[in-house]
Amino acid sequence: MKKRIAIIGSGFSALASASYLAKEGHQVTIYEKNDTVGGRARQYKKDGFTFDIGPTWYWMPDVFERFFNDFDKRPSDYYTLEKLSPAYKVVFSETESILIEDTLTKIYAAFEAEEKGSSKQLEKFIAKAKSNYDIAIKDLVYRPGVSPLELITPETIKKIGAFFSTISKDVRKQFNNEKLIQILEFPVLFLGAKPSNTPAFYSFMNYADFGLGTWHPKGGMYQVVLGMKTLAESLGVKINTNANVEEILVQNNSATGLVVNGDKITADIVLSGADYHHTETLLPLKLRQYSETYWSKKTFAPSALLFYIGFDTPIINVEHHTLFFDVDFEEHSKAIYDDPQWPENPLFYASFPSKTDSSVAPKGKEAGIFLIPLAPGIEDTEAIRETYFKKIMTRFENLTNQKVQKNVIFKETYCLNNFIEDYNSYKGNAYGLANTLFQTAFLRPKLKSKTVKNLYFTGQLSVPGPGVPPSLISGKLVAGLIQKHNKN
Repeated sequence: MKKRIAIIGSGFSALASASYLAKEGHQVTIYEKNDTVGGRARQYKKDGFTFDIGPTWYWMPDVFERFFNDFDKRPSDYYTLEKLSPAYKVVFSETESILIEDTLTKIYAAFEAEEKGSSKQLEKFIAKAKSNYDIAIKDLVYRPGVSPLELITPETIKKIGAFFSTISKDVRKQFNNEKLIQILEFPVLFLGAKPSNTPAFYSFMNYADFGLGTWHPKGGMYQVVLGMKTLAESLGVKINTNANVEEILVQNNSATGLVVNGDKITADIVLSGADYHHTETLLPLKLRQYSETYWSKKTFAPSALLFYIGFDTPIINVEHHTLFFDVDFEEHSKAIYDDPQWPENPLFYASFPSKTDSSVAPKGKEAGIFLIPLAPGIEDTEAIRETYFKKIMTRFENLTNQKVQKNVIFKETYCLNNFIEDYNSYKGNAYGLANTLFQTAFLRPKLKSKTVKNLYFTGQLSVPGPGVPPSLISGKLVAGLIQKHNKN
């Protein structure tokens, strides 16, 4: 039966679910509090420069292809992809760095050059990672997290040990070189947890990294958002921006609509792609599934301090994506997960999309994005932001052998307070709920409310987890549940 479905938010999961639901004939309307769609994946433009505010990595191209194929479309119908070569650079000191190239053969050679015999170990490691990828991404993550039985298949039974070991243990069993260990532990940071707390099964992220490569949509990640918006609207989805949802209307323990900018909107089904914790605050206290204590005990993925910088000259000795691992990763991770505070010496990441894409910066200039992972819930002031800008830029200049602070035309910052203000993000987290062993699949917050009928959730705090590809999958999963529950 055709239903009126109101969706809160317009991030990847919300746009994906909207398209699936509209395809089934439902009347779907999105309500987005900000003035543009995309949620965390919005865009910032200034003086001819274009920056992706949120995600800058395009991984798992097969997940995007699968999404668009569900509508008899292809990513190329909406945006142009380029495989990055090299994928990224990892800087360890002024004189030490490793390039991760665009093929496994080249990556094996880079490992062998760093540590004799490591290429053979890497081949075995990647073979296992590919096997995990085939199980996880082609099957397991497309299950809605309703029951623990979803995880039990003939394939996963064979992999049971990988759920109880960790990425860190597995990597360190096979590799001795600390630089190579750091490179292999890096991809799981996209899952929002320490490698020592992430099940070894998640090595499938290493296959996503080395096996499938790193891509760039021309014009930036926001082109993916615009493609999904175009698709959704072509299916009949209505999108309202500057539409702040103030309350979820409930009658007889059933969602009946929303209060948007003071106006009551009726709906048969309410679906939230907004922050899960915030969404529940739009309900009466007695109808919330999860208490403040529940949320406070969860392991959240990091927040971030971001700088968006326009430089008046090209930046040298860097790649499109460059990771700076010149300080102690363990000390930084303790400041995120164990004793939340500002790290004394933070690792950081820099992206220079204008190295690949001339459309994102004026000729002869460079667009730079710098990111420091942080613990959610810590203090955020302009003075602290400026202190850390100077910290990382001084290191950046030393590590890349150039002076760039004098070439800054402008810089904008984005941190915890902005995540809270723009996205109602719990404690200002940037990436959602971490994928630890006890926060996987059916152990994550549910896609369907247990206390309010006709209320559903999607996105990075629910199933399957943080990241852009999982958000697309989350949208598909929740749309499938809604369809299943409303067949008659």
